[in-house]
Amino acid sequence: MVRSADCIGSATLAPPPVGHYSDGAVALQTNERVRYPQAPDTSLLVRERGETTPRPPKLLDRVREANRLRHGSRSTEKSYVGWIRRYILFHGKRHPAEMGAPEVTRFLSSLAVQGKVAASTQNQALSALLFLYRHVLRQDLPWLDDVVRAKRPKRLPIVLTRDEVRAVITELHGTPRLMATLLYGSGLRLLECCRLRVQDVDFGMN
Repeated sequence: MVRSADCIGSATLAPPPVGHYSDGAVALQTNERVRYPQAPDTSLLVRERGETTPRPPKLLDRVREANRLRHGSRSTEKSYVGWIRRYILFHGKRHPAEMGAPEVTRFLSSLAVQGKVAASTQNQALSALLFLYRHVLRQDLPWLDDVVRAKRPKRLPIVLTRDEVRAVITELHGTPRLMATLLYGSGLRLLECCRLRVQDVDFGMN
């Protein structure tokens, strides 16, 4: 029979009754202690850390958020993020908040001189940087007078005659023909035509 010990994790065996064991059997000695495993040291347990403050959003994530708050398109968002990333890499990964009009002028001029980009491409990069400084960093850039502007090519617009348009539409079938007819008759842009829904059409006008 095991009885409780004075200290935690140990017990004392009582002497067996006389004549309980047969001849030759070995009885347990009195006061023999049985050791039980001790509880683990709670000081070594890993404790959960307290709540840490959330990290501020990255610059490009702020650009995406600002564009979506103004209901900008995804294509505009992708274009702006790409130009801002190129602007940062051009100046050795400096933060735009540490730069200003001189750095913007140098970047835009390099696009026209070294990159030989079109005027529309340079204007797109300028729009992206103006959006960054005005709506994300809350900084107003002065008028950029020293920017080397890309030259616009001189070319006459090509306008098809009605017979040529009719010949092109005749060769189309199904959805492409419907889209071409809408583009020609309403003046919609291609992306606007792709996103056109039935509820956007006013059938009462006809």
